[in-house]
Amino acid sequence: MNVTIRAFEEDQDDDYAAAVAIRNVVTPDHPSTVQEMKDGDRRRDPKCHYGRWLAEKEGVAVGYGGYGQSAWAYHPQRFGINIAVLPDQEGRGIGGALHRHLLSALEQFRPTELHTSIREDWERGLRFVQDRGFSEEMREWESRLEVSTFDPSPWAEAREKPARHGILLHSYAELAADPERDRKLHALIVQTFADVPSTIPLTPPSLALYELQVLQHPNFLPDGLMIAVDEKSGAYVGSSEVTRRQTDRDLDTGLTGVLPDYRRKGIALALKLRVIDYAKSLGTPVIRTENATTNRAMLAINEAFGFEKQPVWIQFAHRTPQNEGPHR
Repeated sequence: MNVTIRAFEEDQDDDYAAAVAIRNVVTPDHPSTVQEMKDGDRRRDPKCHYGRWLAEKEGVAVGYGGYGQSAWAYHPQRFGINIAVLPDQEGRGIGGALHRHLLSALEQFRPTELHTSIREDWERGLRFVQDRGFSEEMREWESRLEVSTFDPSPWAEAREKPARHGILLHSYAELAADPERDRKLHALIVQTFADVPSTIPLTPPSLALYELQVLQHPNFLPDGLMIAVDEKSGAYVGSSEVTRRQTDRDLDTGLTGVLPDYRRKGIALALKLRVIDYAKSLGTPVIRTENATTNRAMLAINEAFGFEKQPVWIQFAHRTPQNEGPHR
């Protein structure tokens, strides 16, 4: 195997371009840009470790590998890993070499958990992680709504239901006059984030990090974040949002959540309707969302709206008890 693995150089635009190009070939349904990758680097929580490498053949990048930590699910010994190899270079040991390199680089942190995701129809990828001791932990459906085909007329009554309970819906932009807007929104996100199905403990971000990674992110849409407000108390009790993509005109759905005391009032459904209205106003072709296969409440709403399921993404984990030492 005439392949060299070298460290990714963050001061080299060509390295960013190579990594993004490989990832976009391997996952064409989830394209990214060099600018998005660089912006993610600038907004990373300083406590989160990461590392990246390129696999090159005759000076041309044919594979990419990296590890990293999420501030939203942080543990000092928990890491996500990602390996991508160009399809015409698969089966030549490149992925295995990158995996071994990642494990060697991670030894300094003595990791006890490694996580990665593989789509259910990627047979080679499934074999790759299973052969290396990873076990399935959770499944998520991606679903897509063709916005132009959505008929809002059957949902007229559903739109009005929250108002009958004293709940009004506003966009983030429409709440600009509220001096406590960001603090109240962050408090809401912290509470509803805890309801996201997960096999690992979630760690909601601080207000400062939430502002940096979400509200100040270039993909954030102030008119695409809908917030449910209790008219009497002024409390923020639910939210749903979409964010822009830099590679196409589709929109991605973020967290949709409602506080426990305000459920069964039609708030989540009405929030999603407002989000679809906004997408229609932009001429958005498709709204994309992801839900755990066990999250029947949200899946039922999406199915009623006409979201169509795509192949499942399977979350895999390799866990090593702390007293047994790092992964090998």
